[in-house]
Amino acid sequence: MATAGQRIRRENLRMVGKLVVVAAGMFAFGYALVPVYRSICELTGINILARAELEVPGGASGGADVRLPDNTQVDMSRTITVEFDSNVRGLWDFKPALNTMQVHPGQLNTVMYEFQNVQNRRMSAQAIPSYAPQQAAPYFNKIQCFCFNQYTLDPGEKKEWPVAFVIDPKISKDVKTITLSYTFFEVGSKTPPAPVAADTHAAVAEPKS
Repeated sequence: MATAGQRIRRENLRMVGKLVVVAAGMFAFGYALVPVYRSICELTGINILARAELEVPGGASGGADVRLPDNTQVDMSRTITVEFDSNVRGLWDFKPALNTMQVHPGQLNTVMYEFQNVQNRRMSAQAIPSYAPQQAAPYFNKIQCFCFNQYTLDPGEKKEWPVAFVIDPKISKDVKTITLSYTFFEVGSKTPPAPVAADTHAAVAEPKS
C-alpha cells in the first residue's frame, strides 16, 4: 500500500507531465502560425506592410501617424516615375539626393534630402510639400517626412533627412509621373504658399510668329 508521500510524488509527476505537454503544444502552435499566416495572405491577396520607425540622421524624428492604404500589395505590373524638386526661401542649400526614382505602386521607398545652413547665424526652418499632378496627392502617402517638423540648425550645420513614401495602388493608371516638390522656409518669417510643382505632361504652347 502506497504511503501518503508516494501518492503526492506520483501526483506531482503527473502534473509536471501535463505541464510539459501543454508547453510543447503551445510552442508548436506558435511556430505553425507563421506559415499559416503566409498562406492566408497568399490566398486573400492581402499583404500588410508594417510601419517601421525610420531613424533620422542627427537624431531628429520625422515620423508621423500616417494611415497606409488598406491593401499595400506591390503592383509589379506598373512603374511610376517620381521626380524630386526643391525650392528655398532664404540663404541655405537644400536639395534631394536623387532627381528621379522608378517605383511600383504599393512599394515602400525612401529618398534623402540634404540641407545646410550657410548663414552665420542660427535658424529654424520647415518645409511645405506639393505634388503634380494635383490629383496624385491623395495617393502619395508619406510614412516619414521632415516636413512634419521644424528644425533648428547652427551656422554651417548640415543635415540629411529621409522621405519614406508609398504610392497607393488605387492611383489612376493614367498617372505615369509624379513630381514631389518642397519649399523650405525660415520659421518666423512669412509663410510662403505651397510650391506649384511643374507638371511634366502639361501641353507646351506654340511660339507666336
